[in-house]
Amino acid sequence: MKRFFTKLYTVLIFLFLYAPIVVLIVFSFNNAKSRGHWDGFTLKWYFSLLEDEQILKSLYYTVIIAILSSIISTLIGTFAAIGIHNMNYLGKKITMNLNYLPVLNPDIVTGVSLMTLFIFVKLKLGFLTMLLAHITFNIPYVVLSVLPKLKQLNKHLAEAAMDLGATPFYAFKKVILPEIMPGIITGSLIAFTLSIDDFVISFFTTGSGVTNLSITIYSMARRGINPKINALSALMFVSVITLLIIINTRTSKEIKKKGVTFYD
Repeated sequence: MKRFFTKLYTVLIFLFLYAPIVVLIVFSFNNAKSRGHWDGFTLKWYFSLLEDEQILKSLYYTVIIAILSSIISTLIGTFAAIGIHNMNYLGKKITMNLNYLPVLNPDIVTGVSLMTLFIFVKLKLGFLTMLLAHITFNIPYVVLSVLPKLKQLNKHLAEAAMDLGATPFYAFKKVILPEIMPGIITGSLIAFTLSIDDFVISFFTTGSGVTNLSITIYSMARRGINPKINALSALMFVSVITLLIIINTRTSKEIKKKGVTFYD
């Protein structure tokens, strides 16, 4: 009986969490604008998204910012992780605690802080500020993805390569980089997913004329729930869940191969 109630409790929790999303996806195929009754299956709300200039513009900014921020934050985060890995114990502990702050900090605090900083340095809010904000909150996740791979790496491999005549850059490129590449790819996918999904920080760091899909959905919802919002939200949910499945699959394979451990 204890096992039965445990499973029942788990099912109820997942039902509570995902039932609204299922309803949203189902009604994105509803022929009627009303959410109170089903009026037949249709794809017109998905096709109407392609004719909405506001949504297409938001999609453009969302994808561009997600791609740029994930690439830049992956580069910065990878080299930062290498630097942290080579620090002494005290420096590593202090830096890692600082790295955890953006992860644990509430999004609204991060968003307001970045907005205040951009205004203080007289940087006009818009595309650039949103991009910088996304890079800022993505870097810690890349660091946390790359560090375990560096910890698993045999520290004598690069030294052996340089003893055999390799330059430090060549040893990094041919020895270290291939070993930590799974962590780099995982970090970049996490950064891309977080950037697509972000609303709060983007809302505080953007300017007029520059919006991502999350902000557009929020603006449309304030005027009433349009069936296009259901369709757009369904597409975003499917995109994010697909990326998460890819990330978790890669992580599970790595755990089975070598095991993943984080710094204390």
